[in-house]
Amino acid sequence: MGDRIVARREVSEQTTAGGIVLPDSAREKPSRGVVLSVGEGRLLKDGTRSTLQVKPGDKILFTTYGPDEIKLGDDEVLLMREEDVLAIIDG
Repeated sequence: MGDRIVARREVSEQTTAGGIVLPDSAREKPSRGVVLSVGEGRLLKDGTRSTLQVKPGDKILFTTYGPDEIKLGDDEVLLMREEDVLAIIDG
């Protein structure tokens, strides 16, 4: 997988602050998730691999345009490069 990460997107809110219930089509997909798996790191010119800064279980903030959505059975996971991760979130 190189420098790629498999993550699961957080569940988005179903109601607004004012109490209006939003249908699936009107909801904005959250750009937060949890890392499920990581690759071995990018292969460098000298033949070594760079180490990834994220690890399974990390909560992350990522770009909305970066990840590819993949359907695995009933689950939907995201495949993205480490460079698409904007931040690791505590808590």
